[in-house]
Amino acid sequence: MKDVSLLIKPASGGCNLRCGYCFYADEAEKREVPSYGIMPRETLRAIVRRALESAHGSCTFVFQGGEPTLAGLPFYRDLIEYERLYNRRGLPIYHAIQTNGILLDRDWTGFLKTNGFLVGLSLDGTKESHDRYRLAPNGGGTFQKVLAAAQRLQSGGVPFNLLTVVTADVARQAGKIYGFYGRSGFRYQQYIPCLDPLGEAPGGHPYSLTPRLYGEFLCALFDLWLRDLMRGEYVYIRYFENLLGLLAGEFPESCGLCGECSPQLLIEADGGVYPCDFYALDEWRLGNLCDDSFETIERRRQESGFIALSRRKDPKCAACRWYPLCRGGCRRECEPALDGRLGLNYFCESYEMFLSHALPGLREAARIRKR
Repeated sequence: MKDVSLLIKPASGGCNLRCGYCFYADEAEKREVPSYGIMPRETLRAIVRRALESAHGSCTFVFQGGEPTLAGLPFYRDLIEYERLYNRRGLPIYHAIQTNGILLDRDWTGFLKTNGFLVGLSLDGTKESHDRYRLAPNGGGTFQKVLAAAQRLQSGGVPFNLLTVVTADVARQAGKIYGFYGRSGFRYQQYIPCLDPLGEAPGGHPYSLTPRLYGEFLCALFDLWLRDLMRGEYVYIRYFENLLGLLAGEFPESCGLCGECSPQLLIEADGGVYPCDFYALDEWRLGNLCDDSFETIERRRQESGFIALSRRKDPKCAACRWYPLCRGGCRRECEPALDGRLGLNYFCESYEMFLSHALPGLREAARIRKR
């Protein structure tokens, strides 16, 4: 394998928050074993060894949850030691962690800075929108603790992106949230559409994001972003940056814009392997890195047809003028699959509304980016 990139859940679905819309809590409840606890050190060691022995380019370890900091700082110090032990060919190693920030103190910040971790910090906008669903186990809001973590990362020089889940509440406050992020110096932002539980008809929860509401949010956010770009104030928004790359003929780094599922691997705390974070379900389990080689895992992935199904889209996609920029979107948004073919993306109306509105501005932004 040229490059190895692994998404690892060292605390399985365990979390110190009780977010109302958590998709992974929903997935875990649908498995025979909902939680695999904290990853044993021998499992972490086996994963690092296999990854560094198999890679011929770079190696990337991304940690996610649940809440990955629950594994404890000594777990990540051991990670660095295992990398030193097994990286005999001096391969480049990259680290990232997606966290709610509750446990990020000075020791954590110093470790993340020293070891070059990129941090994705979950913050859902203002206190009002964040505290609606991102709650502590006692039901209290967590906004102030997450904001303090963001400020600690800033002062400690740790690179981080804000990860904002676009719930119905967030979607109605694009201007307020974007303004708050700007005043706070949060220049790197990702917005993730909120998903309803697997198997449910969408739209049945207070947090549920409708296609029209999401389209209106994207339009409003884009106008604010373009205004700042035109006056020389650059803000990184992942979705917009990927669209600019597509216009420039570049391959997108965002999975949902690739036109098919990426060959990624999700590793649960017991070493179990799945083809995607959205499909960490028993029927998609590909093996275990404590026992199986990457070659075996890849063979099983091919046999499962997981990626092949993501290419079989609704015929309307091929005829759509926006397909070169939309690419059909994330497979999870196209469920359920019927007769061996995915359905239309649930947010199809959103993307059509947004791209119709934004294309002239995107082209202008692409010209600015090229310069």
